[in-house]
Amino acid sequence: MNRLANKTILIIGGTSGVGAELVRQLEAESASVITASRQASANHTGLHVVWDATDAASDLSALLPEKLDGLVYCPGSINLRPFARISDAEFLNDFELNVMGAIRAIRQSINALKKSGNASVVLYSTVAASQGMNFHASVATSKRALEGLSLSLAAEYANSNIRFNVIAPSLTDTPLAAALLSSPEKIEASNKRHPLGRIGQPNDIAGATLFLLSEASSWMTGQVLAVDGGLSRIKSL
Repeated sequence: MNRLANKTILIIGGTSGVGAELVRQLEAESASVITASRQASANHTGLHVVWDATDAASDLSALLPEKLDGLVYCPGSINLRPFARISDAEFLNDFELNVMGAIRAIRQSINALKKSGNASVVLYSTVAASQGMNFHASVATSKRALEGLSLSLAAEYANSNIRFNVIAPSLTDTPLAAALLSSPEKIEASNKRHPLGRIGQPNDIAGATLFLLSEASSWMTGQVLAVDGGLSRIKSL
């Protein structure tokens, strides 16, 4: 049984990695998928809206259908550097992409989400937002802010039946993480850091996202769901 059949879901940044896998899984569930990004994906034949998350003047509200049942914000960054070498501009760039982009997407979609009567918004954080990790100061700062945003909006829009939840993954095999997984040795070392013995795959994150978009999670809001191979909770002895 398709959990999301006849639902209309907006995916911000569905062109590669988790976003592309999410589009594939949603379409397999017979959902109507709208993507919004600077460039369209050849793998998505549905409606695409040209939209730049970092451009405050870019507005998608007039291009959306009257009703949306879900919104997923996929853009993100992995800017790993020693704190002393991260410039103000780099901190601001990460915040602009990870937080302000999500704020704009939600603000421009909120009226359509209200009309669903049972809408779900899913944002992506990182395991580093809750676990202290070297060289993650910039991305952890912006992603922790994203978690705070989701919690606040979950409270504000509960009476409108719009749920806000966050997925916090660990390292996942996507183009964004390519530099961290550029050799068999790096992949093996990353696998060993996770209690379940492997890094994440796009389908791991996309599958959890489908759950949060579906009515199977209809009693969940304001949550941060760790999908991280056990890294945030299990300590090997």
